Amino acid sequence: MMQAADFRELYALALKELKQNLPEFNWEPSLAESPSTVNINLQEQDVCQLIDHTALKPETTGAIIEQLCQEAIEHNFYSVCVPPCRVELAAKYLRGQEVKVCTVIGFPHGNASKLVKVTEAVEAAARGAEEVDMVLNLGALKERNLRAVGEEIRAVKEGIGRERILKVILETALLDDVEKILAALIAVKYGADFVKTSTGFAGGGATVEDVRLLRWTVGKDVGVKASGGIRDLETAMAMIRAGASRIGTSSGVRIAGELAAYRGEGMEESGVGSAD
Repeated sequence: MMQAADFRELYALALKELKQNLPEFNWEPSLAESPSTVNINLQEQDVCQLIDHTALKPETTGAIIEQLCQEAIEHNFYSVCVPPCRVELAAKYLRGQEVKVCTVIGFPHGNASKLVKVTEAVEAAARGAEEVDMVLNLGALKERNLRAVGEEIRAVKEGIGRERILKVILETALLDDVEKILAALIAVKYGADFVKTSTGFAGGGATVEDVRLLRWTVGKDVGVKASGGIRDLETAMAMIRAGASRIGTSSGVRIAGELAAYRGEGMEESGVGSAD
């Protein structure tokens, strides 16, 4: 397990690169002295309220979206996360409900042009998306074109407006630790409300270590979304305790069932037939 001293060393390396590449910004030293964790009492905190109930497979149909929305209402999930082409349908099903509509932009590889990402995000917002999860430009990050990474994030945020939430997907499975810190700091500096671990489509998903690293990096005032491979309550709780403030999963119904069983409530389990 990474210690605070190890993190500070990595953070210092990332900060050096940021000061060289983006000197116009004031880059603060790390505030992390110890892990930022979230202690959850399952009897008091409804984990379901942290779940983005997700259906993003290529074969996702309208019927699957309808079922996803029904489950989100039933289990009081925070949002449904659907493909851009299904945003309007999800918004229709959820009209008058508290469940929000989330979608993905530049998904799953992040290598669409800035114009395409902005256009996709603006259209999604117009059709009813209240939250947007965009994949950052991984190639630009790898080659240290950090300004391009940031300006794309800023353009998408400006396109959807301050009233909507922007989460930036870092795809942590494809990054080393310094790159994760770089990506998270750039995302926040350029307007992201959340950083998110993964798409679930790149051969790796959220890990406790990555969630802790991201929470250390962004501090307490920025959201951290853990996504990819979270299929049960135990895993979801591990992510929350590491610092996740939102959980992206297609196994929300299973998690809700396990939570009900933990509380002794009993519940019939169903699902949309897909998993992260």
